[in-house]
Amino acid sequence: MFKNILSKRHVSESTAPAAPIPGAEYAPPLPELDAQGKEIPAAHATGISEGIETSTRLDQLQTFKKTHQWDYNLDYDDIEAVNKVVDSGDTEKEANFEHALLEEDSPYFEVRASVRNYDEDVPANTIRAWVIGMILTTLISGMNMLFSLHSPSVTLQVYVVQLLSYPVGVFCATMLPNKQMNTFGLRWNLNPGPFNIKEHAIIVMMGNASYGNGAAYATDILLAQKVYYNSNFGWGFQMLLVLTTQCLGFGLAGLCRSLLVWPAAMIWPQCLANTSLMYALHNHQPGEESANGWKIGRYKYFLYVVLGSFIWCWFPQVLAQGLTAFNWIVWIAPNNLVVNQIFGNESGFGLIPITFDWNGVIGYVTSPLPFPLFTIVNTVIGVVVFFLIGGLGIKYTGSWYSDYLPISSTHAFDNTGSLYNTTQILTPNKLLDVEAYRAYSPIFLATFFTICYGMSFATLSAVIVHTAIFHSQEIWVRFKTARNQDADVHLKMMKKYDDAPSWWFGALFIVMLALSFVTVLVWPTFLEWWPMVIAMLISLVFLIPLGMIQGITNIQIGLNVLTEFMIGYMLPGRPIAMMCFKTYGYITMAQALGFVQDMKLGHYLKVPPKVTFWAQFIATIWSSIVQVLVYNWALSNIPDLCSSDQVSHYTCPGASVYGTASVLWGLIGPARIFGAGATYSALQYFWLMGAAFPVITYFAAKRWPSSPIRYLHWPIIFGGSGQIPPATVYNYLCWGVVGIFFNGFLKRRYKAWWARYNYITSAGLDTGLYIGLFFVFFIVQYNSLTLPQWFMNPPADGNPNITNAFNNLDSNGAAIKSTLAPGATFGPSHWE
Repeated sequence: MFKNILSKRHVSESTAPAAPIPGAEYAPPLPELDAQGKEIPAAHATGISEGIETSTRLDQLQTFKKTHQWDYNLDYDDIEAVNKVVDSGDTEKEANFEHALLEEDSPYFEVRASVRNYDEDVPANTIRAWVIGMILTTLISGMNMLFSLHSPSVTLQVYVVQLLSYPVGVFCATMLPNKQMNTFGLRWNLNPGPFNIKEHAIIVMMGNASYGNGAAYATDILLAQKVYYNSNFGWGFQMLLVLTTQCLGFGLAGLCRSLLVWPAAMIWPQCLANTSLMYALHNHQPGEESANGWKIGRYKYFLYVVLGSFIWCWFPQVLAQGLTAFNWIVWIAPNNLVVNQIFGNESGFGLIPITFDWNGVIGYVTSPLPFPLFTIVNTVIGVVVFFLIGGLGIKYTGSWYSDYLPISSTHAFDNTGSLYNTTQILTPNKLLDVEAYRAYSPIFLATFFTICYGMSFATLSAVIVHTAIFHSQEIWVRFKTARNQDADVHLKMMKKYDDAPSWWFGALFIVMLALSFVTVLVWPTFLEWWPMVIAMLISLVFLIPLGMIQGITNIQIGLNVLTEFMIGYMLPGRPIAMMCFKTYGYITMAQALGFVQDMKLGHYLKVPPKVTFWAQFIATIWSSIVQVLVYNWALSNIPDLCSSDQVSHYTCPGASVYGTASVLWGLIGPARIFGAGATYSALQYFWLMGAAFPVITYFAAKRWPSSPIRYLHWPIIFGGSGQIPPATVYNYLCWGVVGIFFNGFLKRRYKAWWARYNYITSAGLDTGLYIGLFFVFFIVQYNSLTLPQWFMNPPADGNPNITNAFNNLDSNGAAIKSTLAPGATFGPSHWE
């Protein structure tokens, strides 16, 4: 606790039993070793506060008080300790408190456990880092683009690259000559010393910027054009579309660093897993201090976890797929409707969250281990209250014709309960045929899909209201103070490096914005200039609120529903315009937050900001070019690409999802689905719920400041479950159980173990799984090998009469209460 902070002293891992800030009974990351096993001298933080006047320290502590009153990652007792010191009027006590709180280390236990509080004088901008980074960018961007066309698809994640690039860097440091060279006055060296963390960070940041999320989002537009509209605008459009959608967000990211990167409160929890893995890879020492009885070094522990995760992956993925969802009660009663609806994990409510597959835990939401406990709890609250309790109420009252529809599905349905046949409502020009629509059917959605849209509406209004009432003062203070804000040790150390000028980011944004208008106006996208302006305004308005939420909670809230909703009203009947608007309005913001997260990683690892800028920028440009080249190569060389019966399964699954959305939102439009008199018009009340609940919580927390009410976070309650569907309640409950166990029980009971091994456990489990999935994809799935045939695997011939874990109403999508006779329909008799 902060109230004991003045009695603590800063210590190194190898000698100290305690950390500078109370409650941190942990060992900070170990010193880095060179190739010969010798410790690299560290430039410790000690001394960075020399020369800082007492008045400056007091100002920073008072700023800390103003900006952290609603800090969810600090205990209320800690915040009160700061308030008492500031209100005491004891200047010496305040100065000493500020020194211990901000100048010796981060005020956050999670950051102290994962990030070193000192900088090292090692080179970052090296030839070998750039060569390794660019080679990996080329190879993996191309591979991810190609794999995205395959069903099932596989994505090479950055964790794998982070692991594989380490031995490559060490090899280069061993084999390349140590020779100083001079080119046009620029001095450089092929081998400036041992491969170090900063070089490794450059490679990882290039990877995150270029292929961290798989193929570029805009390529789905190109695929949907081909599959749904049989159009191809050519290389110029393709290149500009991918380049602009990938780079617009980069310009915005750099302009909001003072709010999203520099503040200590912007933890960006996912970065902590990356930093922990970095330290583990670059430090092979065994643990000297016991962490709740464990002394194994992080590096060796990580390798054991990776190996175990890789080996175990083959069991639920190949040998016994029933382990992914250990749904034993459904196996007992495979044809019982209620049992399958209540306990089914695929199309039911999934009330038995048991899985023996790490992919079943992280498949939709990523690993829960880096997430703060309050984030996990708020997400689970939203799932239980709205999807579980609310879903049960909808399903068993028959609301919204739910008796005729599945509980969970990503598809839209017609009034016979069949999949919605969009070809029946299209003109030859791929526009909406209104008379055909009136003769066919309105759209009906599964229960979870219906709730999902309501939750999306509530999330957006909750984000705006929550940010306004909880963080407006913080935003204003940080905007005014910029780099002079309440700087923790990491920001203070970063001040020795020249910052990347804001005009670099501003100029990049202006250039990419101009090229974006060229992209949508020169080619026949049917997207006019003024909706394009609105798309940019959407990204600008939501960037700071959503960035703060992600930086604090590790949850990214998307704008896909909002952009689909708005363009459906603004330009109905224009599906290609809808896809372009959605991409520019949504992905600009999402890309910006991805770049911001990498900037925070560079911030933690003390990479010079200018080097970070060029690494992100060049990797993004080059990967965009590579992906367009691979896309066109696939079009020319893979027969029947994107057809459902393609012999090698290159069926383009992303095009199906994106194309269906373009038809539903771009053709039929939100007015016919959610407007007055439409089937789902009642969901519009969720906008009011999202705006009202943060206000109620704010006044309740002011009235009872030390109660758990202050940790209710409505944007996360509404938006944390944003992956439902295709995720299910079952997936989120499994994720929540694991997260609460690690970040609730283990963190409180075995804090030293948690500090040393939690993030390494997460990185190791993820890395082993991704490597395993890669091998499973190429060995089993790509070659269409038959799985072992027994109870825990689906029948190879799809025989529904074989008794096994997959032949049940839930897995077959048949857990539906009412079925119709041939020719019968449900729903309204008239629709517009």
